[in-house]
Amino acid sequence: MSNLNITITDTAQVYLRELLAKQNSDGISVRIFVENAGTPKAECCMAYCTQGEEQADDIRIGMDGFSAYIDFKSSAYLEDAVIDYNKDRFGGQLTFKAPKSKVPQLGESSSLEERINHVLFSEINPGLAAHNGNVSLLEVYEDEKDGLTAVLKFGGGCQGCSAVDMTLKQGVETTLKANIPELQRVTDSTDHSHRENAYFK
Repeated sequence: MSNLNITITDTAQVYLRELLAKQNSDGISVRIFVENAGTPKAECCMAYCTQGEEQADDIRIGMDGFSAYIDFKSSAYLEDAVIDYNKDRFGGQLTFKAPKSKVPQLGESSSLEERINHVLFSEINPGLAAHNGNVSLLEVYEDEKDGLTAVLKFGGGCQGCSAVDMTLKQGVETTLKANIPELQRVTDSTDHSHRENAYFK
């Protein structure tokens, strides 16, 4: 058992228990994790977990009749999450609300991607939001020529904006390098030929 504050409601437990019973597999449980955690693309996931498939550092939560294993790396993003099941005329739906799944979490072991996303989320995107714009991280790579490079994608009012080069160089790149000194280059992979929503055309 852990101190992780995640709620699986009684109705969700009944639904999951019935679902697992249909799998005809002893010791089957569920495993909960977040893909693209700490980014706008974060997605909460649940998968079947047969005995032995759980990871050594998973956090086990014992339920009535089954276990739920929480991916340790996802645990900070699943704090205060609520998994519920609501019946409707089509049968029912399992809902997953995790308010912290898209919020970057930083710690001593945070990856470079998590640190970049934290700066984008907390310092850069709030400013771009005034122009209905946003920027997200696509990838980070390193090579001999360019060194450590972050590849970004602009959206909303920043896509197709005539001032995007200035925004990238004077705003985004300067802020990222100030916060992450080992980052040597920032590039933009956005297709700026689409200008329908551009702030400056």
